[in-house]
Amino acid sequence: QVQLVESGGGLVQPGDSLRLSCVISGRTFNPYRMGWFRRAPGKEREFVASIRTYGGETTYGYSSMKARFTISRDNPEGALFLDMTSLKPEDTAVYYCAATPASGGAWSYWGQGTQVTVSS
Repeated sequence: QVQLVESGGGLVQPGDSLRLSCVISGRTFNPYRMGWFRRAPGKEREFVASIRTYGGETTYGYSSMKARFTISRDNPEGALFLDMTSLKPEDTAVYYCAATPASGGAWSYWGQGTQVTVSS
């Protein structure tokens, strides 16, 4: 059983920075790609960013996400991170870590999510 466990969420003020982490636990699993998604209150889930395990190719959702967020892994098989800067109230959401085992495959594995609230 593969489990993804997120951490690092919390309440921050506008303009603050935050780092989210995601670790893989359970059986040995080497995903092709890992990513972050988020769901804001009353909205549908949206793609934030992804990174390919080998090669490190990254993709981002909105241009504003690419400008303020950075996805990374500490090594090809290590934890996944999302560094967020200049946070805005509209970034308030539950952030989910996800993984796909193959190129072009579905996001098969999901974490439980970590709440990020940006408010003054």
